[in-house]
Amino acid sequence: MQRTRPLPDCHPELSVIEWPSFREYRVENWRLARDGSGNVVRGATSWGWIDLCLPVVISFIWPRFRGNTMLWAFAVLVVGFTMYCRCVQVLHESVLVFPAYGIQLETHRGYPLLKPLFVSRRFIHASLLEDFIINEGLRRWNVRYYLAAVHGSSTDKIALDVAFENILPHFPVLLEVYQGVQELMFYNHTNNRHTRI
Repeated sequence: MQRTRPLPDCHPELSVIEWPSFREYRVENWRLARDGSGNVVRGATSWGWIDLCLPVVISFIWPRFRGNTMLWAFAVLVVGFTMYCRCVQVLHESVLVFPAYGIQLETHRGYPLLKPLFVSRRFIHASLLEDFIINEGLRRWNVRYYLAAVHGSSTDKIALDVAFENILPHFPVLLEVYQGVQELMFYNHTNNRHTRI
């Protein structure tokens, strides 16, 4: 396994992990600040001021909850919701490229200081994969670029599966992943042509 960061100065959140039989393009849920300061802007947080204030508030109002089951249930609901929100944050998203087999899109969720608690995976077999494209879409008043796998389905309709749909990295990251997927899945090295699988 060899891990590299192809864009270390401007987009260090992208890492390419080479395995013997496949390549993983991983985008972590953080980025550098756009002001050039080099500060890290995190998408997933481990501790915030609410996490520190919640036990203090509960300790003050706990004696009042003892006699009232509705208030006790409400407190348990608030604490449970806070824990749920902390444990379903997106940690990183990946595109795994298995030449001649297909691609797999992954989203890893969990608490930032622990290993991922939930992983969702979507595999697209090479026989169904039509193309891997950079597309643009509107998000509020912004034009955002995104990667999408164009593939057929069992009903003979064309479908799109969006890669990095929760993090939505910037264009240079998308271009790096796009070129890598195109090289491994679609580019025929014998006659230097772009071909379908």
